[in-house]
Amino acid sequence: MKLLAPRMEWRVEDDIMTRGRQEVATQALRPGRARAPACLGIGLWVMVAATPALAGPAEDAYVAGYVTAVLERQMDVKGSKITVKDGVVTVAVAGLPASDREKLVANLSTVAGVVRVVVVDLRQPPGTAAPATSPLPTTTATPSGPAVEAEVPRRGLEVLPKGLLFAPLIADPRWPHFSLVYQRFHEDARLGNAAIASLGETFSLLRGPLGEQGGAWEVGIQAGVFSLFDLDAPSGDLVNADYIVGFPFTYRWKGFSAMARVYHQSSHLGDEFLIDNRVDRVNLSYETVDVRLSYEVAEWLRVYGGGGYIVRRDPEDLKPWSTQMGVELRSPRAYFGGSLRPLAALDVQYREQNDWNPDLSLRAGVQFEKLPLFDRKIQLLVEYFNGYSPNGQFYRDKVEYIGLGLHFYLY
Repeated sequence: MKLLAPRMEWRVEDDIMTRGRQEVATQALRPGRARAPACLGIGLWVMVAATPALAGPAEDAYVAGYVTAVLERQMDVKGSKITVKDGVVTVAVAGLPASDREKLVANLSTVAGVVRVVVVDLRQPPGTAAPATSPLPTTTATPSGPAVEAEVPRRGLEVLPKGLLFAPLIADPRWPHFSLVYQRFHEDARLGNAAIASLGETFSLLRGPLGEQGGAWEVGIQAGVFSLFDLDAPSGDLVNADYIVGFPFTYRWKGFSAMARVYHQSSHLGDEFLIDNRVDRVNLSYETVDVRLSYEVAEWLRVYGGGGYIVRRDPEDLKPWSTQMGVELRSPRAYFGGSLRPLAALDVQYREQNDWNPDLSLRAGVQFEKLPLFDRKIQLLVEYFNGYSPNGQFYRDKVEYIGLGLHFYLY
């Protein structure tokens, strides 16, 4: 690796300095010579000769090594190429989610000796890259020395890797994650003020490379509980609880990602709600196979779509087919000192059970960028929903509500 080159130059400079000191000592022992001018001249020459090695390649080599460690151990960014020239760090990487790029720049900018950080998306040919993602610097030698290059190699099979290849769907009402949301229902016979708390996450179990172009596959587990509470009831009665357990199989290549999932969902009414309202309980339980395709068109834009089929269902008259599509917008800039990033998402689902009428879910708000809470992404979002209820026991009911909530994502 070229990373070793500055160390070799350092040894050469050490040899030069050693020979210089030896020559000074020799001159000092010779009679009849002007010892002071000789010592002064040799000392100045050694200092001038040593300065480029200290200011250029040696410093860049340190930065390259430190950046490599940060990418590999802290951020788990593998398969990337690092080039450092006079403190300017260029990271070329494929498949990095747009939401993580500014975090990468922020982390690397804190490394001592880093002047500027440039992230290059390997999806773009070098000749057509935008100025912000310009081609890698050349390694032609300059007065300050050649550029230093290093790599974070792709690994083989990984167990319990960090992150996810398929990013969560922000506006999907039943995407497993941690959240707490206040909801105000509009002209609903059962609910007025309500709260829904969700506990869940998606975890990667195994990950490995696929192909020579930077693709990767992943096997994970997904689980979530969504509990709806009636805030107008004297004791905040539990109204409905949905349980989801699934096994996602995902693939990612550059900006494209796909997820095939097998999951189970069951729904249960709360005891107090059941007693007070005398409603007929539905034994809703089913297993579904679904597929989602996602593409990051730009750093600020993601689109996705897919469909699903219920393979086992109770009640048996539950119709099996469904489709889903959506779009997510993220600001490429974070405001207030890099603390808040605006975002918005729209999710639309159609079900055969509901005669293919749309279920519209819209969420918008901000993501907190500098809250190091277990390395999670924290979002404060307002939401609007209009369609058939996502709460399992009431899947036949048409509802409309607005809400405000906190959402936590591990990705």
